[in-house]
Amino acid sequence: MTNYLDFERPLAEIEGKAEELRAMVRQNPEADVEAEAAALDKKATDMLAKLYKELSPWRKCQVARHPDRPHGKDYIEALFQEYTPLAGDRNFADDHAVMGGLARFNDMPVMVIAHEKGNDTKSRIERNFGMARPEGYRKAIRLMEMAGKFGLPVVTLVDTPGAYPGKGAEERGQSEAIARTTEKSLQIGVPVVSVVIGEGGSGGAVAFATANRVAMLEHSIYSVISPEGCASILWKDAEKMREAAEALRLTAQDLKQLAVIDQIIAEPVGGAHRDSATTIASVGKAIDEMLGQMHNMSPQRLIEDRRKKFLDMGSRGLAA
Repeated sequence: MTNYLDFERPLAEIEGKAEELRAMVRQNPEADVEAEAAALDKKATDMLAKLYKELSPWRKCQVARHPDRPHGKDYIEALFQEYTPLAGDRNFADDHAVMGGLARFNDMPVMVIAHEKGNDTKSRIERNFGMARPEGYRKAIRLMEMAGKFGLPVVTLVDTPGAYPGKGAEERGQSEAIARTTEKSLQIGVPVVSVVIGEGGSGGAVAFATANRVAMLEHSIYSVISPEGCASILWKDAEKMREAAEALRLTAQDLKQLAVIDQIIAEPVGGAHRDSATTIASVGKAIDEMLGQMHNMSPQRLIEDRRKKFLDMGSRGLAA
């Protein structure tokens, strides 16, 4: 069953009517309604294409958060072979909002690290809705250090509203853990590629996206703060999230223009949640291309390339 977003209600009505007609045929095979149902299908297809061609930043936020979008676990299962999960930060606990381990990507040994939100009530609670605690970031540091030691490229998949802001997380050094993850990302002499597959929220996302190459899915978002949080701070009114989404320039298209990211990965018409298999395949192709760009780069060159990328970030857009 399709989960429709608020702005897709007219589409839901049309597709619902088409399904009602087909249900009528199943009950009465002699009913001649196929032509009418086909006309509704075409109308729905045209409306879907128009809706997604004209998405506002706020609507992109809604699409990026769609519960049926493929999540980190889906990408790992589909794109990586011989995945061996590695758990725990060797200090406090294992954070289920962050999953990672050794794997093969197109027969290349890699380290993959991903946020995971979960796909039903039980798993979302277990994964804390993709909001990592300090031990999640310290686990990522441990995996990055291992990748650096053994010369393994690092692939990260970003999908988080932000790092968990709870009392326990703050007591255990949330901001320090995020900062050290970002630092470690800049230090390792191996290729690091990152894909924002849904939400890229705040420092919790930057810690995983401090990479040589960063790509975003077409309808994903990447921002220092959520539109609701920004609206609450600037206007003292979370309902102004639409205005905040416009001002934050959080879409893949804006961020490519500002040179914050390197590549936009096209999504199927109607968003990644309508065709997960095609989306995952496109992400796999993008990861392969990005890793290929760094195939012959020395460890020192990789570190310098990564540092320069972040020192120069935004300069192209500002100059324009």
